This record gives sequence, structure tokens and C-alpha cells, in this order.
Amino acid sequence: MKGTIEVVEHMPEQTSAITPQIRATLADIMADVTTAQLDAGNCPVRDVIDRVSGKWSSLLLLALGVRPHRFGELKRAVPDISQRMLTQTLRELQRDGLISRHVFATVPPSVEYRLTDLGSSLIPPFMVLAGWANANHDAIRAARAAFDSRENAEV
Repeated sequence: MKGTIEVVEHMPEQTSAITPQIRATLADIMADVTTAQLDAGNCPVRDVIDRVSGKWSSLLLLALGVRPHRFGELKRAVPDISQRMLTQTLRELQRDGLISRHVFATVPPSVEYRLTDLGSSLIPPFMVLAGWANANHDAIRAARAAFDSRENAEV
């Protein structure tokens, strides 16, 4: 991957976490995207992030990161999810290999969902992102409010 990307002079205050190596890798990836050498429709990052960052997926993955859950327990853990969306999201996560479904021969049959090894490997980086979101949520909300105030003042 070869290429460069313009670096904007005005950078946010906290850019020290972006090392020169990370910047170079980002520039190479963006060069491939902008020159159509990377098929955006088959982008692994976009594909995975779209799935795990969904409104319900993230909450279900977090719940299953604590312990396996039965369907009803997941419904109670995420009370505002509809049964249809819970079923659909669980099936998508199962299809992606992030969770597994276990049926027990009881009357009535019971079903338990748990993270697979692949799903478990997602939890540590997911928790880093969740921690960042929690630590920066107030700043993001303040930035949104400031932006909205400026936009409304211009109207």
C-alpha cells in the first residue's frame, strides 16, 4: 500500500496516541480507498464494525461477555429490544461466528446463547472502545451542542 494523505494543520488536542507508524498505516489505507484499490464493499473493517456497532449487537455482546444467557434473560437485560429484533440480532451474531446457540432437551426446550472464542476475542478491544466512549461522552455531547448552537445561529 503506497500513498499519502494530507495532514490538516489544525489537529485536536489529544493526538499523542496517534504514533507516526499509525499515521503512515492510515495514510496507506486511505490511499488505497481513494484510488479504488480497496473494494469498499468488501472492506473487512466496515463489515465487522457495521455488525458489532449496531444498536442491539453491542449490548448483547456485552451481556454475553458477562456470562451465557437464555433468550428471556437477554430480553430482560435489554428491555427496550423487541422480540423480533432480539431474534434477528442473535441470528446475525451467530451467523458471524461471534455467539453460539445451545438447545437443551428440556420441556419446554431451553436455549442458551454464549460467546464463541471469536466473540470472546472481540470483548477486550470492544471494552477499550466502550471505556473511551464513557470517558469522552460528555465532551462529545458538549461538542454537539456547540455545533448545533453555531448552526442554529447561522440560520
